[in-house]
Amino acid sequence: MSRHHPAPGLLGEMLKVAAAPDYARWEDQIRRTGGCSDPIHITGWTVSQDKASGQTLHRYSTQNEPGSRLRIACGNRRASRCPACAWTYAGDTYHLIRAGLAGDDRRDIPATVREHPRVFATLTAPSFGPVHNRPAGRSCRCGKHHQEDAPELGAALDPATYDYAAAVLFNNHAGQLWQRFTTRLRREIAAYAGLTQRELRAVAQISYGKVAEFQKRGAIHFHAVIRIDGPAGPVSPPPSWASTELLDRSIRAAAAHSYTSASVPAVGDQPARIFRWGTQLDVRPIKAFGDGSEITEQAVASYVAKYATKAAETTGATDTAVHCRKCQGTGLSERYRQPGSALSRCTRCHGTGLSEDLARLPVSEHARCLMAACAALQSLYPDRALTRWAHMLGFRGHFSTKSRSYSTTLGALRQTRADYRAAQEREARGLSDVEPNTVLVLASWQYAGHGHSPGESVFAATIARDIQLNRQTAREALHDLEGAAR
Repeated sequence: MSRHHPAPGLLGEMLKVAAAPDYARWEDQIRRTGGCSDPIHITGWTVSQDKASGQTLHRYSTQNEPGSRLRIACGNRRASRCPACAWTYAGDTYHLIRAGLAGDDRRDIPATVREHPRVFATLTAPSFGPVHNRPAGRSCRCGKHHQEDAPELGAALDPATYDYAAAVLFNNHAGQLWQRFTTRLRREIAAYAGLTQRELRAVAQISYGKVAEFQKRGAIHFHAVIRIDGPAGPVSPPPSWASTELLDRSIRAAAAHSYTSASVPAVGDQPARIFRWGTQLDVRPIKAFGDGSEITEQAVASYVAKYATKAAETTGATDTAVHCRKCQGTGLSERYRQPGSALSRCTRCHGTGLSEDLARLPVSEHARCLMAACAALQSLYPDRALTRWAHMLGFRGHFSTKSRSYSTTLGALRQTRADYRAAQEREARGLSDVEPNTVLVLASWQYAGHGHSPGESVFAATIARDIQLNRQTAREALHDLEGAAR
């Protein structure tokens, strides 16, 4: 059988979908989701009434929809799970980061924010043992020159001596390290300016937007846009003493300070550990316009947006949770929790805390060892929920975060999109001349499932590719217009 033709059973499913009398409406629903690969199915109705008269202005029910269901986008941020929804999430993240770099009049962020000191900083993890890599100008320690996509990159050179326990515990404490780093950064800036922390708050704010990324070795590190503002945030100018050089020195001092560390006590066979940032610290000023530098506003926003849709699956791990749902990864029974007692074991996972057999998972051997380390350490550090986050190699924080005053919010961007679509719907229903605040909306919705049938998934993938191609074409045309204008 040719690889370019679907299996007979799948072909039959596709013909069934295409021949359905309501196929056009199903296709319209999928296009409205952006080509979502795992749409949510809902059933129900909505009625719009005039508040004063009670007159029904519009009525909608899913009874007349394909399968009596309405399909909406799943909203998953991970590109490995739903590329279409991840594209939307990446776009929102791009605009959020760029608004804090170039300004956005619609969000009340002035363009003068470009004049504030700002840098793009990368904080990395320490070493847990030598791994296969591609050092510049020489071969790996194993004696080979690895290709860029070599599967062994990031894997331990000697698994027997690699500190897998320290690697997952560092990931697990990375959020705590970041919090301590930002606190210390404010202290360092105040010290360089000759101010107390209270005096600093009266004249300046430190804002940031960051994203987490997994290195090939499975260690988390952070990329962050860090900026000095005036006391009112991006709308106010920073103090005269604030500079990019001062921000650079302060970041390096804060990252190296012993205060920005996390202590893990000795438990069982695990020694006491103190986790600090790795020695590979990169701090670069961000340029407002293209001057030959790679660190421009657009490049930084694009970079952050790209990694906001990725997680541990980029290291060879799985992108789904592997912990037991019944005991939430603890391995303990809800009723009996005496350690060492047979009655204390979860009856579903038999005390392992896992819902999957790690040996059978289609993951890299390095990722398997890291996930196994999470499960093995669960009983020693029960408050760290390591098994619950084994699929994330121990990392339990948010992948994309920002300080309150950095720029707009993802919620605000989504609300803008929802308002635009609501205006489109009102126009389509002939209600564009009706004031929204004079309309009462009644609705009832129920969850009815998710996903596509095998035949539908083929057409949905084609729709997603068409949408992506159209977006790429529009982006290139806009880029050409901007280039011509310059």
